[in-house]
Amino acid sequence: MNDDRDDPFDDFFEGIERMMDEMTSDDAAGFASETHVDVYDEGEELRLVADLPGVRKEDVELKCDGEVLTVTAAGQRREYDERIRLPVRVDEHSAAATFNNGILQVTLDKIDDSASIDLD
Repeated sequence: MNDDRDDPFDDFFEGIERMMDEMTSDDAAGFASETHVDVYDEGEELRLVADLPGVRKEDVELKCDGEVLTVTAAGQRREYDERIRLPVRVDEHSAAATFNNGILQVTLDKIDDSASIDLD
């Protein structure tokens, strides 16, 4: 016996299937619009953690101007070009980075917001 009622999950499953097709198709190559980046304030330094699946270490490029960290990377299926505005100024020359199994970690020393001014 056939049930002529619509399955309430049809639209839901069609949406999931469409998203999966978009993620795995060759057309998905291009700049990732939603790279997952977490920023942690660890007292005297900032630590940023970014997920860059499918990327090799030698394909990651990092730049920092003290206010923005730029992460550029290319994998077989995606390219990443992220500009992360940092919550505080940092010493860009203090940067240290590691990349392991698609996880990028960058640490930067924070710079004090205010400077002492000597009176003459």
